[in-house]
Amino acid sequence: MTIAGPVIRPPSEAGSFLLQVTLGCSANQCSFCGAYTGKTFGIKPREEVLEDIRKQKEEDAGVRRVFLLDGDALAVRNNGLIPVLRELDKAFPALTRVASYANGFNITLRSREELKELRENKLSLIYIGLESGSQKVLNACGKRSGVDEMVEAVGKAEEAGIKSSVMVLLGLGGERLAEEHVQETVKALNRMQPRYLSFLSLMFVPGTPLFEEAARGEFKRLGPVALLEQARDILAGLDMKRTVFRTDHASNYISLEGRLPKDKERLLRELEAGIKGDTDLRAEWARGL
Repeated sequence: MTIAGPVIRPPSEAGSFLLQVTLGCSANQCSFCGAYTGKTFGIKPREEVLEDIRKQKEEDAGVRRVFLLDGDALAVRNNGLIPVLRELDKAFPALTRVASYANGFNITLRSREELKELRENKLSLIYIGLESGSQKVLNACGKRSGVDEMVEAVGKAEEAGIKSSVMVLLGLGGERLAEEHVQETVKALNRMQPRYLSFLSLMFVPGTPLFEEAARGEFKRLGPVALLEQARDILAGLDMKRTVFRTDHASNYISLEGRLPKDKERLLRELEAGIKGDTDLRAEWARGL
């Protein structure tokens, strides 16, 4: 395979065939993200991508799920992406799903017909980093896609039959915008009604602008208990109709999974128990771990 690392993929794509379509991320400007700082964004030559599919077929023709790398595979226009999706379908008879990260603008700039064409060729799940429902928070961290654009993207994808997995970044507002981060994120998620929802906790990556802000004392980070409280407060405000909720990312202090609205009260109880009873978290924070 011709994958240029590092490889970043959602936890739920652990068993998927990872097919690199682009290098890096076209939006590569978020102050908290160090995932693609060493990569110049580019679209891989189609023949390289098709050759990787052929090699994978030789090794394992039973592939059922595919995840398109890197952080911005949908930056490729349909005329470049559809031939790849068709080759995947041809190579793997058991294929049920193709998924990809997506920036909001890569969905909203597509027509409904283009999105339906992607769905007809088995691209059925996109992962969107909302991060925060507060435009103030997004502006502060340099996020290219705006809140309204991402809400529109999720709705437009859903109309085409493409499910969305939305990611929220706990702690992104720091102490100063903590309350706004909670309140506005609740509003945005209730508008989106994503099929899947994940909470991640903000990590400070050396070399990123946010790491430097924190080092200068310009960004006051939240401790573990405050992050759990933020997760509880966002979850408490949600009015989901049919959403799978997870906090299974390695950045989180508690791993939860359930369906909303059915499991909401149980999930809140588990979060509350963690907030009240986990003295280890408080001790770690006090020691600076």
